[in-house]
Amino acid sequence: MDTAGKVIKCRAAVAWEPLQPLSIEEIEVAPPKAHEVRVKIVATGICRSDDHFLSGSITSCKYPVILGHEAAGIVESVGEGVTKLKPGDKVIPLFVPQCNECRCCKDPKTNLCYKNDIGKYQGMMLDGTSRFTCKGKVVHNFISTSTFTEYTVLDEIAVAKINDDAPLDKVCLIGCGFSTGYGSAVKIAKVEPGSTCAVFGLGGVGLSVVIGCKVAGACKIIGVDINCDKFAKAKELGATHCINPKDHTKPIHEVLSEMTNGGVDYTFEVIGNTAVMESALKCAFFGSGTSVIVGLAPSSAQLSVDPMLLLTGRSWKGGVFGGFKSKDEVPKLVEDFIANKFPLDPLITHRLAFDKINEGFEYLRKGKSIRSILLMDQ
Repeated sequence: MDTAGKVIKCRAAVAWEPLQPLSIEEIEVAPPKAHEVRVKIVATGICRSDDHFLSGSITSCKYPVILGHEAAGIVESVGEGVTKLKPGDKVIPLFVPQCNECRCCKDPKTNLCYKNDIGKYQGMMLDGTSRFTCKGKVVHNFISTSTFTEYTVLDEIAVAKINDDAPLDKVCLIGCGFSTGYGSAVKIAKVEPGSTCAVFGLGGVGLSVVIGCKVAGACKIIGVDINCDKFAKAKELGATHCINPKDHTKPIHEVLSEMTNGGVDYTFEVIGNTAVMESALKCAFFGSGTSVIVGLAPSSAQLSVDPMLLLTGRSWKGGVFGGFKSKDEVPKLVEDFIANKFPLDPLITHRLAFDKINEGFEYLRKGKSIRSILLMDQ
């Protein structure tokens, strides 16, 4: 392409500081260095995790920054030493990289990578520099991805090549929300046929957990949310029951225990609320139930529970990105979608032009959307 090796000027949604709307700016995106890839973003989703940074509940992010981590795009150019990707390839950026060299990458029991930036939030490429500038200032990277921009630069280990036939405006969800929820059911919890499940929080990730529980063969899938407007979609995707805790005088963990003969086999907290995490643990069957923490809690959050809840046999788990090894398994998830093994369309409630990004965040905050997809060419 004629832009290869050159600085590209394009639009990006820059977060100059928390608690402020994103600002659509013209930025400069430098060419990729060795083992890096520059990608034209085609579609990117608005995820609750992005809003945690904008709202200030996650406090360790460096500003200014280009947020966004759930996307799909097309390779524009590659840096020296990149051999498995080429211009024109369809790809999904990976906020959990896979270097295939560190202890984590070599361990089949974890999908993390020592080279990820989750929790550290250094805001730079692996070489310690940024490829973004705006108004003469360096703009920080966000968890190896930064997708709220027309062009981004990614380390090669943070890119997955996918099927050329994949619809990018749909499979972008596999970059975070869908994979995180679906994998929490099928890979982290390992939900079994005939089991009972409870999903706390019926946003995009929670509904993806519901899909995973259904695909795994659960016989009872209980959706829990204080927004009853979400119940119809949850039932469409596989929930057999939906409950609003506000409709009950008993604590919700007691209600669920009564519904499942003493406790749920698998429970999932998909909100990021520590009180709900405790409720999800309490309603798991005391002898062998498993509870999975999926939601991202604020930086200040702390957990304190009765050890007896675990001593009797419950398991408490957590996981990032659904436990999937990113470079290995994202392409397979795309293939499964193409083969109609699970749906993505019902999760998308809004398709917006990129400059409507702040409206998309308002839909999210008001509970009016499941997933809003930003389309860069609109």
